[in-house]
Amino acid sequence: MRTGSIARTTHETDIKVAVNLDGTGTFDVNTGIGFLDHMIEQFSRHSLIDVTCHVKGDLHVDQHHTTEDSAIALGQAIAQALGDKKGITRYGTAYSPMDEALARVALDISGRPVLVWKAQFTQPRLGEMDTELFEHWFQSISQAAGITLHIECLYGSNNHHIIEGIYKGFARAMRSAVEIDPRKGDAVPSTKGILGG
Repeated sequence: MRTGSIARTTHETDIKVAVNLDGTGTFDVNTGIGFLDHMIEQFSRHSLIDVTCHVKGDLHVDQHHTTEDSAIALGQAIAQALGDKKGITRYGTAYSPMDEALARVALDISGRPVLVWKAQFTQPRLGEMDTELFEHWFQSISQAAGITLHIECLYGSNNHHIIEGIYKGFARAMRSAVEIDPRKGDAVPSTKGILGG
């Protein structure tokens, strides 16, 4: 089993995250932000990556630190579980329809973190979560996991559908990318022989 776990305490958050890349999509998520919990649960369910994510954050200030640190810790746990990345498929792409909305996610577990984000929201919050934090969540997980990540909402009008489609697309793309390709054996999927840098 390819697993990773991160525990970190700062003045802003106390966080514990664990992942199993070879899981079944089981989750135990409590960040204190209901809508963020729902999105991380969607990620786990549709990627088949088991996720435990518990955060106690300074929500009396705002949601920024909790959102950011959940993504950083999740990304670090994924990177830890991937290890030297031998045998992985590396690339993943998904189109994710959610009712009237359609999201496209393409990613490369390259070790070179980049986020290209093309999605907009017409309301400031979903549930109690600030919609401006979604881009920051993906920026943070991209950096921490070392993922080149392209996210685009091709069209859609319902804000909930737009972001849920994005998270589900991210999940499906990650599911493909972290899978072991039996044709690669234990080779790192790069002509350089390493991923990153």
